[in-house]
Amino acid sequence: MKVALIGLMQSGKSTLLSALSGKPFRASGEGVVEEVVSVPDERLDWLAAHYERRKPVYATVDCLDLPGLSFADEHTRAAARRLFEQVRTVDMFVIVVKAYGDNSNPAKNLTVLKTELLLADLELVTTRIGKLEKQIHKPTKTQAHDKAELALQLKLQEGLEAEKPVKTLIENEHELELIKSLGLLTAKPMMVVINVAEDRLSEEFKFDNLDESVQVVTLCAKLESELAQLDAASRAEFMTDLGITAPAVKRFVQSCYATLGLISFLTIGKDEVRAWPIRKGTCALDAAGKVHTDIKRGFIRAETMAFGDLKDLGDEKAVKAAGKVRLEGKTYIVHDGDIINFRFNV
Repeated sequence: MKVALIGLMQSGKSTLLSALSGKPFRASGEGVVEEVVSVPDERLDWLAAHYERRKPVYATVDCLDLPGLSFADEHTRAAARRLFEQVRTVDMFVIVVKAYGDNSNPAKNLTVLKTELLLADLELVTTRIGKLEKQIHKPTKTQAHDKAELALQLKLQEGLEAEKPVKTLIENEHELELIKSLGLLTAKPMMVVINVAEDRLSEEFKFDNLDESVQVVTLCAKLESELAQLDAASRAEFMTDLGITAPAVKRFVQSCYATLGLISFLTIGKDEVRAWPIRKGTCALDAAGKVHTDIKRGFIRAETMAFGDLKDLGDEKAVKAAGKVRLEGKTYIVHDGDIINFRFNV
């Protein structure tokens, strides 16, 4: 999973990344900073303790921190466009809006960022239309494809001019495939992080221009970054005193998973226990391919038990005795927390 953190200047993105990674603050400056963030998973921690000498291998999130954006003039806007080009391949955007100090109107800042993403897409779509209008008159093997794409791009252009994001304009998988290579920004899922002052953590924020399905996380990046530098015992004590129920990284990752529709299945190996992120609705055959292409190619069965059953009953022998270990076929839909041992032959 790859996500891009975007926000206006001084929004606190780099401080948030420090809180997520547990590493000291590092300003993004002129370039994109990338950090790999481990996905906290208490199930893996339990499995690692239960199966001694097996280390937990957590799922990860690649976080790209863009330099703070400004749209004060054409020069800064052009610089922002160049940065957008570097993140067209990410899976989702995390928009960080400031709610502390001066110029801290989160609703206004969110509107500015969403508008600029729309304009960047409109610019790309308009350029693409110009190329397609020239291509469709040439008798090439792709002529039919080009005509279909041109009709779609014209529809997108009209929608973007009406301030509608691309994801609301795409009607089916075929249309999505036609534009996939462009990496249109407003076709991607997004979530919002409201970076507040410590004394505003309990405040509720409302956005008139935000769909209710969009995940919104409120946190104090500065405070969370400081907490991330502490040892586990001290961090837990301070969190209790501050009334913080979960660290930023856990809430952040949970919202990313919800935004992208992800779950994790688990495997128990000889030396490690591991979490594998997949999309909800993934079948056992495709989950096997996540582990290794050879396992998918030689798939026989998926021996499956629920993590909750293993924890409640104590060990695998008890789970089997209770009849809660199942042999599933290729089309079995994997559930969050399934512990799977793939049987295969190649």
